[in-house]
Amino acid sequence: MFHPGLVVVFAFRFRYHQLSDTVIIRSRILKEVSSMQHNRILKWIAVASTIGMLAILLGGALVTKTESGMGCGRHWPGCNGELIPTEINAEVLIEFSHRLVTGAVGILIVVLSVWAWRALGHIRETKFLSFMAIFFLVLQALIGAAQVLWGQGDFILALHFGISLISFAAVFLLTLLIFEVDRKFDAENVRIGNKLKWHTIGVTLYSYLVVYTGALVRHTDSGLVCRDWPFCRNDDIGLPTNMHEWVQMGHRLAALFIVIWIAYIFFHAWKHYQNQKAVSRGWMIAFILVLTQASTGMLVVLTRANLAAALIHSLIISLLFGLLCYMILLVSRSRHYESRPKS
Repeated sequence: MFHPGLVVVFAFRFRYHQLSDTVIIRSRILKEVSSMQHNRILKWIAVASTIGMLAILLGGALVTKTESGMGCGRHWPGCNGELIPTEINAEVLIEFSHRLVTGAVGILIVVLSVWAWRALGHIRETKFLSFMAIFFLVLQALIGAAQVLWGQGDFILALHFGISLISFAAVFLLTLLIFEVDRKFDAENVRIGNKLKWHTIGVTLYSYLVVYTGALVRHTDSGLVCRDWPFCRNDDIGLPTNMHEWVQMGHRLAALFIVIWIAYIFFHAWKHYQNQKAVSRGWMIAFILVLTQASTGMLVVLTRANLAAALIHSLIISLLFGLLCYMILLVSRSRHYESRPKS
């Protein structure tokens, strides 16, 4: 006969399994919610770090442009012998604010790099980019400190902006990885031919040289040596007559070449990579940025080094360099997937 107690036992066991499944489901939901919250915080930190690096780049350009580098005297990390300056003028405000922003953003980048290393360590570029972001941020801070304490030559100081630019590019690429931009543009399926690969690598390295020549224009006070554009003096076309003119016109020539080079790459990518949006659209944006960069460079000359035009000029080259580094990442991805054994 069927015993009534068995019904009770089975009922309890069924209820137990129901409760157990409910607890497991709730635990999974809580973990997913917690993960989503952590990802959201990480994204905010990534965005703040990227904007912060742009602020450092523009702040450094502002310090150079306004000649505020010695606003705090030969003191670092203090300012004019004090931890926080009591006598404030324009030069002190600009230089001290730049130091504060660099310190605050530095903390953000350390947090971002460590967090990204732990959360996205399975993505092969994450650890390298995290290291680069911190290393070059520290390096640019040390060069800035050395300039304050002991002074540096113009050709050494011109490296300062470029070193900060590498740190910005690393933070920018980390941010793209965190926001899963690769998935949105199907970057894993990008296949780049040898011709475009070498052009991408070449123009990115060359862009760094252009950045250096532009920084050299600022640090050697060669920005206003030529009154006209595109030539130094449109009514007297000839070779430069002194070092400052050579620096200015050398930068213009280097800039002209990168405009032509990126234009060629863009038309090549648009013709042959229409089915790969990350490539064709990326080079389209690069072409727009380099044209805008050249236009703002012209405005800097024609407006006699207007501060807003000069800062926009620095902003656009930062964005362009970041984009070119992303194109390098795509080249690296393409080589990686081509080298993997096919299953």
